[in-house]
Amino acid sequence: MIPPSFIQDLLNRVDIIDVVGKYVQLKKGGANFMGLCPFHSEKSPSFTVSPTKQFYHCFGCGAHGTAIGFLMEYSGLGYVEAIKDIAQNAGVTVPESDDKIPPAQRAEYQAKTLALSDAMSLACDYYRGQLRTAPHAIDYLKRRGLTGEIAAKFGMGYAPDGWDSLRAVFPDYEMTALAEAGLVIDKSDEEGHNRKRYDRFRDRVMFPIRNTKGQVIGFGGRVMDKGEPKYLNSPETPLFQKGYELYGLFEARQAIRDAGYVLVTEGYMDVVALAQLGFPQAVATLGTACTTTHVQKLLRQTDHVVFSFDGDLAGRRAARRALDASLPYVTDNKTIKFLFLPPEHDPDSYVREFGAEDFEKQVREAMPLSQFLLKEVRAENDLATSEGRAKTQFDARPLLQVMPPSALRLQIVRELAQVTQTTPSEIESLFELEKPVARARHAPPRSKRSQPVGLELQMMRLLVTHPALALELDTSAFKAAYHFVPDRAELLSQLIVVCQAMGAQANFAALAEHLRAAGPDFDALIAEIAADTESDIDTARIELAGAIRQTKLQAIKTELDQLAAAGLSSEQSKTCYRELVMQQDQLRREAEAEIARR
Repeated sequence: MIPPSFIQDLLNRVDIIDVVGKYVQLKKGGANFMGLCPFHSEKSPSFTVSPTKQFYHCFGCGAHGTAIGFLMEYSGLGYVEAIKDIAQNAGVTVPESDDKIPPAQRAEYQAKTLALSDAMSLACDYYRGQLRTAPHAIDYLKRRGLTGEIAAKFGMGYAPDGWDSLRAVFPDYEMTALAEAGLVIDKSDEEGHNRKRYDRFRDRVMFPIRNTKGQVIGFGGRVMDKGEPKYLNSPETPLFQKGYELYGLFEARQAIRDAGYVLVTEGYMDVVALAQLGFPQAVATLGTACTTTHVQKLLRQTDHVVFSFDGDLAGRRAARRALDASLPYVTDNKTIKFLFLPPEHDPDSYVREFGAEDFEKQVREAMPLSQFLLKEVRAENDLATSEGRAKTQFDARPLLQVMPPSALRLQIVRELAQVTQTTPSEIESLFELEKPVARARHAPPRSKRSQPVGLELQMMRLLVTHPALALELDTSAFKAAYHFVPDRAELLSQLIVVCQAMGAQANFAALAEHLRAAGPDFDALIAEIAADTESDIDTARIELAGAIRQTKLQAIKTELDQLAAAGLSSEQSKTCYRELVMQQDQLRREAEAEIARR
């Protein structure tokens, strides 16, 4: 758990203009910066970044957030990953409550990671340069239908056919980082002596693998003629874990948003060839089965994922593994499909033979996850027999158990119940599904909290915009003012506590990030403030004081009305009445004086 105080300090330290400016071309426009929104297609800029609020907002699609939120939305990073990325660029270390790594050891690890990253970047530049002087590699890429533009976009290169070609870029060929990055191989004799070092990749077309930040973390090398293995990947390193990365995701991010879906394939060449043929929204797993981490990364980029594997038996096995990895993250607002091509085709060959329009049609008509799941559990089971129906339920049980409760799961349960001659409630009971839907009793509606209106909403808007003003509030007077209407002030009271805890350095961006993580109560207000013009804190201070004064006047009037209705029969009630009238007059004089000063 990252301490909230660190997140606040981090957002105070960095400038959102620098963070967003790495990905979006921004131009100064008045008090803000403007550019084309990276989250939807537009021709005129409606995307604004406020250096005062440290917040971005798009007037076209409504996207908004802090520097952290931008990285999560744009790069598909998780919350912690986005914070760590910003912290790394700011030169600070992210503290974690369970972090027991000594500072010296952490610094050593960071230095090693930086050395590996530098080595991979230098190697990538070297391979790219070598491609220009390798006619047979260029000829191979042309035969595969690739242009120089596509090769440049993906940073493709060529590893020369030499045992130690990397000496040209790494004079210290024995440096540890080369082996740890997987660029070279150390081989010794059976007794562990006479170690020899040589390049891992030789005479291969090179595909650099980038992480979501665009850094080269590994390579895939393909032979051009006969040879094994056809594809050679970097080994697992501190930078590169196959089960976590997707080839082409960095290059495809904007195309995925434009297309509205991501196309997941099996290999490097599929991704590059599809980009050449008009499908730049393609990515690929890296010689390994699709993992749950892959699915999470994809669903951060888009709500629509289409798995398109080769039509052979291996491709169908890969599709089944992708199904298993997807089930824990299936929700009603996510669409996951499976495209099965004829056995003799992969996506590249299919598009070249039948055309992009036909392939697009295949994508649209791909098999939904629910249909694929039911097809898998029914395969080879005779539904005409009790044994076959029982076996179908047996095969379906572990799949449904990992699905979160949802309307989609209920639909699958209903279809499974129909083909196995049972009822949905019997399936849910037999499978011990979490939070059964078919047999669930509807819980009574929760009592709705009164939404803030009028003065309460005005004060909340001022405090969210300028949270440091909360330190100037007389909370005792505020609570007294709301003695008669506590339910109306619940959200406002919570907001004041949060703002005061954040201290004098609190700002809109840090508070918005804190409130976003806490829940949706303030989402609409944050979006409204993000779209509003800049406001001056001194003016806000005066407006807040006026709103509090009006709140007190309302409370005094309520109490005066109650005393008058009781008849003022006792001397104590008469004294209280006179004191309240004096307070009322004083507050009115303060309001008149404030108006006169303006």
